[in-house]
Amino acid sequence: MACSSLSFYVKKSFSRTFINFFLFSFFFSLASFSQETEKDSTKITQLNEVVLSSVRAKEKSPITFTNISKEEIAKRNLGQDIPVLLNYQPSVVTTTDAGNGVGYTYMRVRGSDGSRINVTLNGVPFNDSESHGTFFVNLPDFASSIQSAQLQRGVGTSTNGAGAFGASLNMETKSYQEKAHAEIANSVGSFGTRKHTLSFGSGLHNNFEINGRLSQIASDGYIDRASTNMFGYFFNANYVKENTIIKLIAFGGKEKTYQAWYGLEDEEMLANNPTYNIAGMYYDENGNVQFYDNETDNYWQNHFQLHWSEKWNSKWSSNVSLHYTAGKGFFEQYKEDEDVTAYNLPDFNGNTISDLVRRRWLDNDFFGATFFLNYNSQKTDFQIGGAANRYLGKHYGEVIKTQYYTPNANRYYDNFGNKDDVNVYSKISHEIIDKVNVFTDLQYRMVFYQADSFKFNDVNDTFRFFNPKVGLNYQFNANNMFYGYFGIANKEPRRDDYENNENKPKSERLNDYELGWKYASKKIKVNANLFYMKYKNQLVLTGALNDVGAPVFTNSGKSYRYGIEIDAQIQLVEGLFFQPNVTFSQNKNQDFYFQRDGELKNLGDTNIAYSPNIIAGGNITYLPLKGLQISLLSKYVGKQYMGNIDAKKSELEAYFINDLNVNYEWKINKGIQSIVFSGLVNNIFDVKYISNGYFYTYDDDFSNPPAITTIEGAGYYPQAGINFLAGMTVKF
Repeated sequence: MACSSLSFYVKKSFSRTFINFFLFSFFFSLASFSQETEKDSTKITQLNEVVLSSVRAKEKSPITFTNISKEEIAKRNLGQDIPVLLNYQPSVVTTTDAGNGVGYTYMRVRGSDGSRINVTLNGVPFNDSESHGTFFVNLPDFASSIQSAQLQRGVGTSTNGAGAFGASLNMETKSYQEKAHAEIANSVGSFGTRKHTLSFGSGLHNNFEINGRLSQIASDGYIDRASTNMFGYFFNANYVKENTIIKLIAFGGKEKTYQAWYGLEDEEMLANNPTYNIAGMYYDENGNVQFYDNETDNYWQNHFQLHWSEKWNSKWSSNVSLHYTAGKGFFEQYKEDEDVTAYNLPDFNGNTISDLVRRRWLDNDFFGATFFLNYNSQKTDFQIGGAANRYLGKHYGEVIKTQYYTPNANRYYDNFGNKDDVNVYSKISHEIIDKVNVFTDLQYRMVFYQADSFKFNDVNDTFRFFNPKVGLNYQFNANNMFYGYFGIANKEPRRDDYENNENKPKSERLNDYELGWKYASKKIKVNANLFYMKYKNQLVLTGALNDVGAPVFTNSGKSYRYGIEIDAQIQLVEGLFFQPNVTFSQNKNQDFYFQRDGELKNLGDTNIAYSPNIIAGGNITYLPLKGLQISLLSKYVGKQYMGNIDAKKSELEAYFINDLNVNYEWKINKGIQSIVFSGLVNNIFDVKYISNGYFYTYDDDFSNPPAITTIEGAGYYPQAGINFLAGMTVKF
């Protein structure tokens, strides 16, 4: 473990040095731009956009995307997490462990799970470097600090971090406001859910402004004991001039969540007691079922970002960013009848079997820099950029209590995972002839990963990926635009892929073809696109969970997704709007092999797990009077499989749910600017549905004479029936 210890020492030393450099750079940058100049609001607005120009698609980009504004997010921001707030976007399916949208929540886009959705915050990667997952539970109430978001479907544009294999979500945090302001927002709802938020801003004075937010969210959860208690914060210091914006941003949070990630396997209990939670369950000396009261997940995460955006002249602009993220936490488990010698513990008077309580820790640091240079003229938009990031992770486990004694500090495993991620890209959009734009995007990405684990030998892998994208955009007339796109993405395996597979996992490759049409008039907007996504060595979900409740993936050889997505915004009459979207798709593994009843069988083309053929959403909004908005939101998710062998046991039934959202803003303008009343009734028709689950198989030998039989099993995550949230926001 000498290498691991050295890595730990280097990690902490480098982290302290990086923070010192980070703070020094900020104050040095402020001193360098102390000269007073007249402020131009238009230029400042353009500079705000520079931070995200490197990863966002623009109106003339041949990319399939949706923009989401802060106003759209705010209307339903009453305590539920970001994936749930994005549930009604095209091709999106969301789920939550606790059943009510608070705590651990997840989303899939075109059937691709969160580890395949590239997420950036102000252009800085958010996906965990080893799991590639996006854990919004670590950023409580982050939705209250979002200025805007863009969801790209497919490969999209080059971005920072792990490759996008289903979508990219990039979020811009709130910047500055010229006038001082403050808000107090409180909401309460079903299952003991409550949210309290205080936000403020100093207004711009002598080129400086600070703003911030403090939040607390708690919920008992729909599932038994699936409680959540979260604290979140966001602080932003801005230096603003005519051609310069410098932002120092600090945000993060702390969460404690009772585990609910095991789901429910008992179908009878699923029908009669769907909120039952097996997490923490054990038997006392009399054989009675008990539940450990601290079977919890605990994690702290703090993000620091420094952004310098500069507009050099009418055509050239740039952005340089430094970032540092520190995360540390553990989940605690009660384990029955464990062999203490497997935990490097002594026996107790010759007895090696004991109940015990263990903690499994993750302690990591992530830091680096991103850069971006943009040239923009009437016909040409050229960008060059990239990033260099380092991740240093420690994985270790401790036993804090046994049935017979309390151990001294011990670690029954102590592993590491270190990762360097470097990428450079260039993008150009050029009008070659009138109304015709050509787009090229070339990215070269290198990944260096070193890791060890109690489940696999040392890993020392290097990946080099070339990810080209090309496209064509044709503005047929004032109302109609057509585009075509082809992009390649490559993606390295996750840490769990090494742990859960007997054979070394392979990197994945995706060829993405998109053909789209956009129509826009005064009262109607329509976006329609065909997509074909062809994978090689796609790591697909098997449906099984490992020993800590995380999903297991395996390389599937060749697979594909194709379909059509349509979304629209229609003004039916004055004050009445309709926003429907629908996705029809086929998602298949080709020539999928599976070991069944002791024989390796070719099952032919099978459905890719968690990939429904139909996903539809809708939003009918009525504005009966000034300040009042009433919306009916609907979501249909078709039948899907939890595994890749089309087993009947792995089916999740289709479901159709509806939410009612009401907002009223009372304008006052006398000390208090306004008061906003919000209400959200989820699942208004009280539909009993399951949005997620897992499927597993194992071979059993119970016959005489012996014969191998494949046994199938499944677990499910029931979601809440009708429930509500209500809130009030006072704006000063």
